[in-house]
Amino acid sequence: MKFNYHQTTKIIFGAGRIAELGTITSEYGKKVLLVTTPAATPALQEQYNNVKSILTTAGLEIIHFEGVIANPTVYTIAEGAKLAQANNVEVIIGLGGGSSMDAAKAISVEATHGKSCWEYLFYKTPQPDYAQLLPIIAVSTTSGTGSQVTQVSVITHPETRDKSALYNNMLYPKVAIIDPELMLSVPKYITATTGFDVFCHAFESIINVNSQPMVDLWAWEAVEIVLKNLPALVQDLGNIYLREKLAYADLLAGLSIANVGVTLPHGMGMAIGGMYPNVAHGEALAMVYPSFVKFTQACAVKAFARIARILNPVLEKESDVVAAENCRQEIQQFLINIGLSKKLSDCGMPEAEIETLAKQCMVLPDYLNNPRVIKEIEMIELVKESF
Repeated sequence: MKFNYHQTTKIIFGAGRIAELGTITSEYGKKVLLVTTPAATPALQEQYNNVKSILTTAGLEIIHFEGVIANPTVYTIAEGAKLAQANNVEVIIGLGGGSSMDAAKAISVEATHGKSCWEYLFYKTPQPDYAQLLPIIAVSTTSGTGSQVTQVSVITHPETRDKSALYNNMLYPKVAIIDPELMLSVPKYITATTGFDVFCHAFESIINVNSQPMVDLWAWEAVEIVLKNLPALVQDLGNIYLREKLAYADLLAGLSIANVGVTLPHGMGMAIGGMYPNVAHGEALAMVYPSFVKFTQACAVKAFARIARILNPVLEKESDVVAAENCRQEIQQFLINIGLSKKLSDCGMPEAEIETLAKQCMVLPDYLNNPRVIKEIEMIELVKESF
């Protein structure tokens, strides 16, 4: 047995742990760039005010960049980087969901390297110099992307309608604070989309051709937590016990993709988000997952059978093959239960762009890690089926 494992982020988990942010941040500097989305709701404004109070009480100077948007663009990052440079910040806090944490990572790169973050995508050289980067502290407020413990920063280029990623071990946050109390105000739809993303991260780590036994332990636990608890959580958003469950699953799934990676659906989800920025990442995954299950299940029968049985214990009586064949139906019902049963046509995608999207779905190499590697003509059919 051979495998590698890498994780450099210090993990602070538990209700109320946000109170430690000031002390933790002080270890890395006194001038802080706080990276967030705009305070669109009173609850979010209250959260930001609380975090600022914690930081100022610790004697820290805060520069607040609240220009992060869903699917942050190269322009978002450039604006944040200029603010960081102008104020000589020493440490960056990404507070929010994946967009804010990813933006914090990319801002660290651009603010210290003098070039657009787009010049440092995973397939380009040279890569950023670790010694120059500003340290990142990630504070997750959703249970979704796992960005608080990954080496990934996802960015969109609007002109080319391309969504891609910086990917380098130097981008791991120094510290991740995961406090379920920060997630109590997350709305139903975001709870559903981010929660489904957790499931996808974990499951795709399991079926990935580079899977490994240590990650499998965490990934299967994350899968079970999401499938058994997310439907209840979307009906009981203020349940701190369920919020803690999903936050823990998100952590496990983030650790999984950081060390194994994702597969076919994530490359598709990235392409959808790049071409149609109004679509949330978890929403994009939900649109393609039933078709992905149909395409892949015969090449990873035991894994798909296990998913089907978690969702429908009656299938324990059936063979692995029969259970796996029922997985698509069970996933579809799960998506209905959490309010995410959608097609690509629902997001305003024109039918004329099916082939264009299919080609974009094969730009990132994630599909090569799928148990069944897709061909372009098959991708077109998969997109059509998802439309």
